[in-house]
Amino acid sequence: MGDYSESRQLARIRIGAVTYLNARPLTHCLPRLAPEARVRFELPSRLADDLSTGGLDVALIPSIEYFRNPGYAIVSDGCVACDGLVRSVKFYSRVPVESIRTLALDEGSRTSAALARILLKERYGVAPELHRLPIGKSPAEFPSDAVVVIGDRGMRPPEEKFVVDWDLGQEWSQWTGLPFVFALWVARPGLDLDALDDLLTTARDDGLECIEEIARRQAPLIGIPECECLSYLRENIEFRLGPRQREGLSRFYQLAAQHRLAPAGAQIVFHRHSIAR
Repeated sequence: MGDYSESRQLARIRIGAVTYLNARPLTHCLPRLAPEARVRFELPSRLADDLSTGGLDVALIPSIEYFRNPGYAIVSDGCVACDGLVRSVKFYSRVPVESIRTLALDEGSRTSAALARILLKERYGVAPELHRLPIGKSPAEFPSDAVVVIGDRGMRPPEEKFVVDWDLGQEWSQWTGLPFVFALWVARPGLDLDALDDLLTTARDDGLECIEEIARRQAPLIGIPECECLSYLRENIEFRLGPRQREGLSRFYQLAAQHRLAPAGAQIVFHRHSIAR
C-alpha cells in the first residue's frame, strides 16, 4: 500500500465512521494509514445525513441510504454484514406480532428500521405506526408495542421480558437464505475512488488482524465482556462484500423499493476495484 498521507486529496478527506463495535475493524487502522484525514465517529443515521449535505466525503452509512441517493458510489468491499445471527440488531415486542400497532425505531437505525418494516409487512401483513427511540432511552422507557434496537445497546440483554424476541439478521437469513448488509462505505461524487478503495480496503484487512485488541479496548466502554466482543466480531459480523452479500443487498433493495422505502429504478453500482477481490 502507498503512503496515503502524501496524497493531497486523502489528506483533506472527511471520513464518517460508525461508533459501534461492529464497525471498529473497518476503522481501527485509519489513523495510522491516513493520519491527516479527518475521521469523525457518529451514529450511522447521522453520518448518512452529513454525507448527503456535503459535511462528509465518504462514510460508512446504512445500506438503505445508498439506494436513496443517486450519484453515490460504493467505494470499497468493506462492509458490516451478517449471514445468520447478528446479535446486535434486535426486534422486541410486548404483544404477539399480529397485534403490533406501534413500533419504536432506534434513532441510529435506517437499514434495520427498513428491514423490520419489510419483515412485518411481508410475513404478517402488519404496518405499525412508527416512533423514534432516542439514543438516551431504553426500550423499557418507551411504551410502544414493539421496538428495534441496534449496535452496542442491541447486544445488551433487555431490561424486561418480551413476548417476541427476534434477531433481525437471523430472521432475514431464515426467510431469504441470504446474508444481510447493514452498512457500506459510500462516497459522494468527485473523489478519487481508486485511492479511497485502496485506503478503506487496507484499513479493513489490517483491522481484522487487530480483532483481539479491538475487543479488549471496547469491552469496558460498552459494558460487554471481552470474550463476547471477540466472539461477536469473529463469528457474527462479516466485513467483506462478496458475491452472496451483494446478492443479499440486491434482494433487500428489491423489497425496499416494492414497499416504497427506496426509490424504484436505482442501480447498485460497485466501484470496479471493490468487486475484483
